[in-house]
Amino acid sequence: MKKLLVLVMIFGFAVAPAFAADMVTLSAKNGDVSFNHKVHGEKMECAVCHGEGTPGKVELDKKSAHDLCKGCHADKGAGPTKCGDCHKK
Repeated sequence: MKKLLVLVMIFGFAVAPAFAADMVTLSAKNGDVSFNHKVHGEKMECAVCHGEGTPGKVELDKKSAHDLCKGCHADKGAGPTKCGDCHKK
């Protein structure tokens, strides 16, 4: 049993950086917002968030972030739409 636990822990430590690399964190006054970029990219085209052209860093202010992120979640009926579901302190 101990060997299995050790193997699971080793696997977890080995795989964790791969998942962390896909995470994007946006700073906000009422708590940072983190999301998995890879998962979002698999579900929609880059242009949805990044606009036309070569995708790059998205500059968001409070209104544009809520319009883009919260609006998309509400339209698709998927993803969080309440403040505390996205903003984590």
